[in-house]
Amino acid sequence: MVAVIQRVSSSSVRVDGEEIARIGRGLNILLGVVEGDDERDIDRLVEKIVHLRIFADSSGRMNKSLLDIEGEVLAISQFTLAASLKKGRRPSFEKAMEAKAAFALYELFCSRLGDMVPLKKGRFGAMMSVDIQNDGPVTFILDSKEL
Repeated sequence: MVAVIQRVSSSSVRVDGEEIARIGRGLNILLGVVEGDDERDIDRLVEKIVHLRIFADSSGRMNKSLLDIEGEVLAISQFTLAASLKKGRRPSFEKAMEAKAAFALYELFCSRLGDMVPLKKGRFGAMMSVDIQNDGPVTFILDSKEL
């Protein structure tokens, strides 16, 4: 799994012009599910995400976690994170997991993360408009196979 983690002051998502989710301070997570991912990948990512010390303490240092600040998460499925751009000029999505299986893992990821922190999500497979008020900006890329 590949996750783009963005520290936000707020974030929201719209589908067909209708806002379906909004959060305040916390993380916007774009999640791509790739072939070979399983529950172990979810567990590694969730554990890492909730404990990452990427929020400022009273001295302005990145020293607090999502749990420490009681932050929220907006989780958005994004299969394009599984793309390969090595050849040619058009992305290849051969590594992206098939939609039905990817949906199940995305839902499990959201469930497990949502058990630990307040979580809202986008709509899997939909064309979404995501408004991200990146705080910093602070952005990290996590690959579950590298954790």
